Amino acid sequence: MRRPLLCNLIVASSLLALSQLMTPTDAAAEARLALVIGQSAYRTVPELPNAANDAKGMAELLGNAGFNVTTAPNLSQNEMRQTISDFAGKVSASGADTVALVFYAGHGLQIDGENYLVPVDLDPKREADIPLQGVRLNDLLNTLGALPTRARIFMLDACRNNPFPALSGAGHGLAIVDTKAGAPGSFISYSTSPGAEAEDGSGADSPYTTAALTVAKQPNIPIEEVFKRIRISVAQSTDGRQIPWESSSLTTDFKFFGDSSGQPAAPGANAMALASTTRSVADWRKDLQGKDAKVAYDLVIADDTVEAYQAYVELYAQASYTPRLRTVLERRRQMLAWDRAVAINTRASFEAYLANWDNSDLAATARRLLLRVQNRNYSLPVAAAAVPAPIAVALAPTCPCTAPSTPATPINPIVAPVIKKRVDDTPPKRKVVDTPPKPRRPPPDEVVERTPPGPSPEAVGVGIGLGIGLGMGMGGHGGGMGRGGDYNRGRY
Repeated sequence: MRRPLLCNLIVASSLLALSQLMTPTDAAAEARLALVIGQSAYRTVPELPNAANDAKGMAELLGNAGFNVTTAPNLSQNEMRQTISDFAGKVSASGADTVALVFYAGHGLQIDGENYLVPVDLDPKREADIPLQGVRLNDLLNTLGALPTRARIFMLDACRNNPFPALSGAGHGLAIVDTKAGAPGSFISYSTSPGAEAEDGSGADSPYTTAALTVAKQPNIPIEEVFKRIRISVAQSTDGRQIPWESSSLTTDFKFFGDSSGQPAAPGANAMALASTTRSVADWRKDLQGKDAKVAYDLVIADDTVEAYQAYVELYAQASYTPRLRTVLERRRQMLAWDRAVAINTRASFEAYLANWDNSDLAATARRLLLRVQNRNYSLPVAAAAVPAPIAVALAPTCPCTAPSTPATPINPIVAPVIKKRVDDTPPKRKVVDTPPKPRRPPPDEVVERTPPGPSPEAVGVGIGLGIGLGMGMGGHGGGMGRGGDYNRGRY
């Protein structure tokens, strides 16, 4: 009895162990890869000590969260491009159940509506050097966006002040990036609002990274909620001078610590300021009515939308937080208008921006892009008109009001002989049989000389020839019959 019982226990334990091996854990079901870039030792401008500290702290946090972390400090342009390419190769080899995260600490620039990450060897003499010496943020987004992944997360502590004297005309901060315009499954976070500058901080880390290192450690919090809490924390630590911003097109849940399990994202879980599900100003007035000014302030900061800010400044006109929110609201509206102008990229779009924001830091860039668009519009019609011009000259009739087309009957007299020659080439036998020539005034004798009915076509031709000959001999209307005779004699 003991032996069967022991065998049953062994079999049961084996099945349990096998089932545990076959059941995927979170780590097995969801591969996590991270690239951490810290740009501190810039060669032509002062160093950023906190950027190195930020990168080190985030690498440790992400490693504890189950990420396989690649650290890449102080990259030149070529090194940064190669590092991004190598990381994309790892992500691609990892498979579609991969969460790819990129953390960047360092300088970032906005030139002509484009955002650039700044390599440590960048040394611009003019704004036109940035596309040649920098690394476009869109190149990073597009490189990873082209790969099948579960999620792509970008954390950019890159909105510090512009340290390059030659770029005095560049806009402040970074331009808006709408993740919905690219591949779904992306999340991007700025350390501050679009068009604003982030602080490097007085401690070992920047205010943004300091908050992220604290908030992200909390278990079982969806990523959208994590960054709402980060935003509130940074706003409090900087006295409202810095308000982080994010855009999301995630299609699955993600948690830094806890069970993500690849579940579909909760409806409405999107902190994007341009989201279509944003509540109206009237909705926000109802939600904020009667609340303490500080409580209402935290609510609108967490939501970070134009509608929320508008409702707050209307309801709490005398609150101490209102002046700073007016500034945030004005700048957000301006950056949304700038984003539309650059996206549409027409003369009308830039003129509309300048009509409302003629004194902004982006006005000089708007005028330059407006001039570029005007030059493009002037050159296109000339180039387009050069193509159909030869066709119009070759095919159009003399009347300019008629659309050019190939005429059914040639109207050029030079073509007429060619068509007449084709008629003359028709075999005379068919001509005689189908439509025999009719003399204008046949002489009486011609009736006597006609051949009997039913002869072959050759006999008919001979009869006509005899008639013509007799007519000429008798002198009866020789002119008319003579032409007929000449024609038939020439053919036979």
